[in-house]
Amino acid sequence: MIMKTYRKITFVLSTLFLCTFLPGCMDFEPEDKMGDNQVWNTPDNFQLFANQFYGWLRDMHASYDYQNGLSDGVHSDFRSDLICTATENVYSMGTFTRPATDANYGTLYKRIYYTNLLIRNAEGFGKSKVAAPLGEAYFFRAYLHFELVQIYGDAILLTEPLDLNSDKLISPRDSRTVVIDQVLADLDSAAAYLPEQPREEGRLCKDAAYAMSGRVALYEGTWEKFHKSDLWQTGDVNSTTNSERVKNLLHKAITSSEKVMTNGHYALFSNATLAESSYRYLFILEDAAQCNPANVNKSANHEYIITRRHRAGDKLVLNITHAMTNNIVYYTRKFANMHLCQDGLPIDKSPLFAGYTQPNDEFKNRDNRMLMNMLQHGENYWTNDDKWRTTWTDADLANSRTNSAVSNSGYHNKKWGVERQVADNYESMDWPVLRYAEVLLNWAEAKYEYDGAINDGDLNRSLNQVRKRSNPTMTPLSNALVDANGLDMRQEIRRERTVEFILEGMRIDDLKRWGTAKTEMPMDQEGILYNAWFEANWPNCPYAKSSNGCIVLYTGRQWDDKCNLYPLPSDQLQLNPAMEQNPGW
Repeated sequence: MIMKTYRKITFVLSTLFLCTFLPGCMDFEPEDKMGDNQVWNTPDNFQLFANQFYGWLRDMHASYDYQNGLSDGVHSDFRSDLICTATENVYSMGTFTRPATDANYGTLYKRIYYTNLLIRNAEGFGKSKVAAPLGEAYFFRAYLHFELVQIYGDAILLTEPLDLNSDKLISPRDSRTVVIDQVLADLDSAAAYLPEQPREEGRLCKDAAYAMSGRVALYEGTWEKFHKSDLWQTGDVNSTTNSERVKNLLHKAITSSEKVMTNGHYALFSNATLAESSYRYLFILEDAAQCNPANVNKSANHEYIITRRHRAGDKLVLNITHAMTNNIVYYTRKFANMHLCQDGLPIDKSPLFAGYTQPNDEFKNRDNRMLMNMLQHGENYWTNDDKWRTTWTDADLANSRTNSAVSNSGYHNKKWGVERQVADNYESMDWPVLRYAEVLLNWAEAKYEYDGAINDGDLNRSLNQVRKRSNPTMTPLSNALVDANGLDMRQEIRRERTVEFILEGMRIDDLKRWGTAKTEMPMDQEGILYNAWFEANWPNCPYAKSSNGCIVLYTGRQWDDKCNLYPLPSDQLQLNPAMEQNPGW
């Protein structure tokens, strides 16, 4: 809780927590207020203190909702419109209620307090002497405040470690405008102090600050454009003019992202042996090389800019392969239909679309990411218990499972499923907090939203690069393609983002910032078209059917504008009534 957070805080950073990034580090237990010379007397101690910050990044599964990516959390796709599970998700359904407590709130502020401690002590020690940990502190102070804005909107901005009696702790929240401005300023400061390239794998560098700045500026620029501007109020969201603030934020998103693009330190992961399957194997690269047909490991990945690292031998909370493969994650028909055909056209406009007569017909001539994210009927897959791969040859098929479309939504997942033999909970792939593909798509979206248009050269430099990685022969997105086929450039840019980042914790935040959640989220979550083939092969299908013949997984979904922000927990409002509850809660 925010009031209690600033009481005489003592805490212990475990040796394991500290040693995640510095092998052989000494035991280090920061004392009350971290002010004595035994704590802040050497650059090494500053770095040891900063090491804990990396444990606060988003992950596949973590202690707090804001960190969770592959399990239910505030950013998780489980709370979106495109996937579901056997259990109804109250957030996805729009039926969640105001909580009495919320661990996210206090945890974020406690961690901000720690970043402020380092920044304050660096001023007395000499900033140039501790440049790298100081840059990390600025980055994570920005990162944590941005989390608060995404979750709650307005937030109390803290830029110093405050005493308990500070009036700031019982004051109204600062506007999100003020907080975001500080976030972007902190990211600029982080870039000034961080090294040009990571000192070791998993560490932050200047490009990490630029990339995060691009994400924050795009998020807030589009939030302002589609929620708070005069144009939003009048419904004229397609106009090319907007407020000065929106323009400034979108320009910041463009320039920050472009710095990463021009620096040339990062690139889309693409391997000649893996070819268009590079996208598929990107997410399951491990320390061991024997995890894909190309026999490459994490060292070949120069796409992940900000990463939550996992090393071989680390035990994870989440059993990733079993939690993600086949029947656990239910894709919706809506997500399946978002995949273009190889001529770059949606299925309702493309002559290449093969229809639905057989269960795999709809996979034909489609975006290859559909084949890499979704299991087809009859496709072989591996589960890392009694079935696994050993050679990546046809011989492995004898030791595989076979997917069946006649269960759940009919659309089953294979993204994040490790294929090699590995003990449960010991997959060692990293979580991409922010990867280079996002930089390219952030840049393209910001360019379009800033100008109301984007030229073909810019599309080829950004969005089409992402698409081409998985689809080398697909017709690229161009203005001529859009004009000739009655497409909408904004929707095509958003489509690309949605397909590329499925199950990476982007979708629900995107719907909120675009102002489209109130349209997309109330839609029924539908599965496969229950046609003659399914009638013959799934006669006891338990689901009701929609008017268009699809099975209905969840209906009665709702969404109100208040759901764009989470409610403040009741206990925090009791401690500080001046904060006031978010509208509608």
